[in-house]
Amino acid sequence: MHWWQTGIIYQIYPRSFQDSNADGVGDLKGIIGRLDYLKSLHIDAIWLSPIFPSPMRDFGYDVADYCDIHPLFGTLADFDRLVAETHDRDLKIILDLVPNHTSDEHPWFVESRSSRDNPKRDYYLWRDPAPGDGPPETRLPNNWQTHFGGDAWTYDAHTGQFYMHQFHSSQPELNYRHPEVLPAMLDNMRFWLDRGVDGFRVDVIWLMLKDEQFRDEPPNPHAGPDARPFDRIDHIYTASVEGIHDIVRQMRAVLDEYDERMMVGEIYLPVEQLVTYYGDSDECHMPFNFQLILLPWEARAIGDYIRQYEAALPPGGWPNWVLGNHDQHRIATRVSQAQARVAQMLLLTLRGTPTCYYGDEIGMEDVPIPFEQCMDPAALQQPDLFEVWGRDPERTPMQWDDSPHAGFAAPEATPWLPLAADYGARNVAAQDGDPASMLNFYRALTALRRAEPALNRGAIEVIDVGVDDVLAYRRTWPGRDGFLIALNLGGRSMGINLRAVAQTSDMEIAISTTTTPNKLVDAGTLALDGNEGLVIRLLA
Repeated sequence: MHWWQTGIIYQIYPRSFQDSNADGVGDLKGIIGRLDYLKSLHIDAIWLSPIFPSPMRDFGYDVADYCDIHPLFGTLADFDRLVAETHDRDLKIILDLVPNHTSDEHPWFVESRSSRDNPKRDYYLWRDPAPGDGPPETRLPNNWQTHFGGDAWTYDAHTGQFYMHQFHSSQPELNYRHPEVLPAMLDNMRFWLDRGVDGFRVDVIWLMLKDEQFRDEPPNPHAGPDARPFDRIDHIYTASVEGIHDIVRQMRAVLDEYDERMMVGEIYLPVEQLVTYYGDSDECHMPFNFQLILLPWEARAIGDYIRQYEAALPPGGWPNWVLGNHDQHRIATRVSQAQARVAQMLLLTLRGTPTCYYGDEIGMEDVPIPFEQCMDPAALQQPDLFEVWGRDPERTPMQWDDSPHAGFAAPEATPWLPLAADYGARNVAAQDGDPASMLNFYRALTALRRAEPALNRGAIEVIDVGVDDVLAYRRTWPGRDGFLIALNLGGRSMGINLRAVAQTSDMEIAISTTTTPNKLVDAGTLALDGNEGLVIRLLA
């Protein structure tokens, strides 16, 4: 099997991981200085959110140059050193690729907006104002909306047309129907692959193509009366548009020119549409599966989805799971500190590749950010939804120790976002020497997963134990110990009949969220405390 199938991916938000030069922003040298820590987590790859030159209106997701490093983060030489030192530790490195849109400061767009007859004009999506009365800037080409709130069209007075953007107005959308755009982006991919990058996480890959006729999107029949304008329309002309799979296949073909490189696509779609992005094993190696973020934290809902997802996977399709990322509130905030360990046990024992978000291994929570300190453009454009849509709370600096700024930056620095109030107690240094800490619990899980074929590649079977709040499943591998995972997703004690579900009486607890590992368990009724999870070894 490939490294990206049996391994664990760890996402780093570079601005917030480690500042090495006292400017309050994390950087590549800071990441290099923390590689030994990352190795201690038993992970296999690090994924970096964007580090390219950018005006930072969307913190790097507005790319001004695909083939360089933003000075905030360092230099190409720093990046080459990061790749070398990462590989020296038998770790892989994955970059965030943002092909759907550029910054309005990218040279392509600067040329494109300079005149209607510029050769790069149609690298982007330009449209005339709609017919009718009134100033041209008020006559939108259609009803398309942005994910950040507001119309998806910005008027350019210089050329008298609108350009399209699905996010911030400084992020114009590329036109992948132009014959030169995709080859140019594929060359950008090769630039980094030639430098040793092991793969890409591709931003909003399902949005890269738009309706050729620019038709109005129809009403969403499921939208409630209080839905925001974006949710009131059905995005059939701006998402998963016919032809997108051919683009993804061409991107995959570039990766296949190199050994052991991979591509994971950011795709927020229902499972039956999500799995189409595997293609015939010629598209994404893994379309991101975000359902542990989106589903209610309920045993039956999650168990039903595991079955549904496994059944929907195409031949050769490898599953993957995610608990959190830079766009979603942290798991410890969403499900509580009491459930955070249960959540990590779930993520790291399901079949498929887990992606972990920095700081979740120590139970970091969202940090409340007052509106006057808000940095996130998605929140600033939707102030009435600030507390719902703001992404700053999950992007705050990593909590390394109890020194000023939690060891993220020098005392004289001003971190780009505030620190959590609990960083003095909740930090790596405090947890490192505590055998009962969240950090060492996480390490025990990742070490067990790495060591056991049943957990890193084996089959899965969800078991109905007939008890509310308890999610249980078996992991098996021929000729080796198997495992029964029992997770109490509620706060009440629950009992399950081990004889009925374990299929053996020869077992022991390998890891528990609350009890001593390796304690023999009786094959009768097992009592699970509230918020308790167990990995039970089924001895071969």
